[in-house]
Amino acid sequence: MSTRNGVSVDDGVREMLLLMPRLVGRAKRIRVPAALASFTLAPRHLTLLSLLLLDGEMPVSELAKRLEVAPATVSLMVGDLNRQGILDRREDTADRRRIIVSIAARHRAAIDDWLAVGATAWRHALRPLSPAERRTFLDTLRRYEEGVEGSLSKE
Repeated sequence: MSTRNGVSVDDGVREMLLLMPRLVGRAKRIRVPAALASFTLAPRHLTLLSLLLLDGEMPVSELAKRLEVAPATVSLMVGDLNRQGILDRREDTADRRRIIVSIAARHRAAIDDWLAVGATAWRHALRPLSPAERRTFLDTLRRYEEGVEGSLSKE
């Protein structure tokens, strides 16, 4: 049932229940480039790689903040990807306690090609929205995530 400003909550739920599995299924079908196929890459690595691709090199502490996980978790992921040769890490010359992380130059193009599919699709989806509409959309997805997580934690 439509409402004055769009769709009812129940109609929105129905539409999202149909749409979400298709979105996830399509995202899973994005092929890993041949240049990266031999590496052990998990979904958790994709967000980290996306941040480095979009925002450039950054300290482990900043990656942890943006990924909303503990610095120790990011350090483990960075160590794993560094051992595989996907990431480079170096000491910050201004503060030798800080480690700066970047995508290894030899893998940057393959990672860019791989992750560009999703980034391009999100730009296509978000560009027509106003900044306030984008905020609402992102807040809505976050509330959905929190709702699912809250339900799972009760099991």
